[in-house]
Amino acid sequence: MPDRSTVLAALRAQHIETPSWAYGNSGTRFKVFAQEGIPRNAYEKIDDAATVHRFTGVAPTVALHIPWDKVDDYADLAAHAGNQGIRIGAINPNVFQEDDYRLGSVCNPDPAVRRKALDHLLECVDIMDATGSRDLSLWFADGTNYPGQDSIAERQARLGEALRAVYDRLTGEQRMLVEYKLFEPAFYTMDVPDWGTSYAHCVDLGERAKVLVDTGHHAPGTNIEFIVAFLLYRAKLGGFHFNSRFYADDDLMVGAADPFQLFRIMAEIVLGGGLDKASGVAFMLDQCHNIEPKIPALIRSVLNVQEATAKALLVDANALRQAQSEGDVLGANAVLMDAFNTDVRPMLAELREDMGIDPDPIAAYRRSGHFDKIRAERADGAAAGWGA
Repeated sequence: MPDRSTVLAALRAQHIETPSWAYGNSGTRFKVFAQEGIPRNAYEKIDDAATVHRFTGVAPTVALHIPWDKVDDYADLAAHAGNQGIRIGAINPNVFQEDDYRLGSVCNPDPAVRRKALDHLLECVDIMDATGSRDLSLWFADGTNYPGQDSIAERQARLGEALRAVYDRLTGEQRMLVEYKLFEPAFYTMDVPDWGTSYAHCVDLGERAKVLVDTGHHAPGTNIEFIVAFLLYRAKLGGFHFNSRFYADDDLMVGAADPFQLFRIMAEIVLGGGLDKASGVAFMLDQCHNIEPKIPALIRSVLNVQEATAKALLVDANALRQAQSEGDVLGANAVLMDAFNTDVRPMLAELREDMGIDPDPIAAYRRSGHFDKIRAERADGAAAGWGA
């Protein structure tokens, strides 16, 4: 069995990034649901992310979405994060919410629109420079709705040209993570519809380009853990946008719909060395908490990832390999199921106590009175939300 101290050390070292946009008001296509205590600007979003880290101990970075989190001085924003005990994480450009992008951004048939989109991507690299961010997280809404609307091949060429221009701008430890999505908002073709398309562009670009796997961006029944294992094998797994789904890209709390799938993904990460710092795999949440309170939902999401990771770390790799080499189908499956069926909550409570935080982060947050505090402090002004 895995050594307990090794498991605890790996869990202590794991970092789970929260997204700034998850702290604002959000909803469905039909309604954005307002809540009390919502941050009014990027600084207050960072304050909320720091609160999640304070109660979990493993969420030391927050991703930004530009221009939703646009400020006059990004170095000052990064300093504010540091004063709150966290750092700025991935920078996420937005090239999908302006009228100019109706027919796409970097794949648009209009060169002027493509130039506008590329300038924004390069602006986001400048923001990475100012904040010390390592990762540029790219998702494109580009695609077509009707056969013949545009040349599929030419759109790939335009995409490759833009990615190359951004890639060549990266410096130091900076990386490009290329996300994919099966459908929506384009319904005939998406220009980056799957991991294979993302992988092909990343291979063309070089070592700094990696694939970003959003767990909600696949066709029903897709074996996501196979994708994870393959990308790890080829050293092209850059990170995750963790969430959960019932039908499509629902952006529900990670592990809500299928905790066993989350475990299977984490098992491949652990077995493939994806928890090692040298792998560079980034664990990021990408969720919209439409009806549940924001901070407790993000705390719960971090705990869900922790629990799946803990179970994955308990997989007896030696016993698994032996069963696999012997062709013992049921024995190999039993090794995984034994780990999945283990109650890891007592071990995680012990870990938190050793880290100096409450063993029950959700209960501790409820007792803290923090929500009443921010509800009073943020009663005036416009709350942040989609598009702000």
